[in-house]
Amino acid sequence: MNGEDLVADDNLIGLRKWAASVVEHKWFAPFITTVIVLNAITLGMGTYDVWPPAMMQAMILFDGAVTSVFVLEIGLKLIAYRWRFFHSGWNVFDLVIVSVALFPGAGAMSVLRAMRVMRVLRLISVVPMLRRIVEALLKAIPGMGAILAVLGLMVYVAAVMATTLYAESNPDLFGSLPKSALSLFQVMTMDGWRMEVVQPVMDAGHPYAWVFFLTYIILASFAVLNLFMALIVESLNENVREEVQEIEDAAEELREGQHEAQLDHDELVLLIKSMREEMAELKDAVSDNAEALRSVGIPKK
Repeated sequence: MNGEDLVADDNLIGLRKWAASVVEHKWFAPFITTVIVLNAITLGMGTYDVWPPAMMQAMILFDGAVTSVFVLEIGLKLIAYRWRFFHSGWNVFDLVIVSVALFPGAGAMSVLRAMRVMRVLRLISVVPMLRRIVEALLKAIPGMGAILAVLGLMVYVAAVMATTLYAESNPDLFGSLPKSALSLFQVMTMDGWRMEVVQPVMDAGHPYAWVFFLTYIILASFAVLNLFMALIVESLNENVREEVQEIEDAAEELREGQHEAQLDHDELVLLIKSMREEMAELKDAVSDNAEALRSVGIPKK
């Protein structure tokens, strides 16, 4: 490797260190968060047609500036972390979101332009609390499968029963299995369930239909759906426990390092003390030899 290669490597290392110092600065993340929030506000303002042309032009320029900031951020992280950048799923998420904003927004690509609002989702990767919630949701997905299976089975059984009982009197709501499932889903969400679903059934000659729907609500809404909440809360707690464990492990490693350093210090002190004692013994031995030489008439040299 010649001198020019060494200089180039030194420059590259210096560039990486500088990029890392920028992206890891304590004000970098708050700055990006502020840019995302301001961009979210301007994107919302851009949906109104009440602004004068100068204001619209300013918002377009600001949108371009935001895109430039995001591209610069991704570039700095790629320089600082290189391939380690792709080890984080959140970095890949940011890269995809920012890449969408680089597509032109004309013609058939207008859908991609509308997807620019997805840049607001970058708040999830920037704000730690939001990131923990999303991670908890992703962790809870495997456990949701069993709950969804129970819920689907419950809705299917209730839909078959409702179709059998109320298809003739209320064909618009329960005339077929899909219609019954859709009506029961509305009941489960408790969105207008009484006046739009239950009351028409009762008025059509089924005065005790409320017993069926009330039982369904208790089982589907209050029991099964609450299991989803319990699963998500447990996943959040698990994330918190993992973070606490990581902090405790780091603290333990630090304490062990301090203990080893203390042991090394104590060993060094003992070594110095031992050397001092040996030097004192040597001085005493030299002094004794000198006295012995003088006693026999041999002068000290």
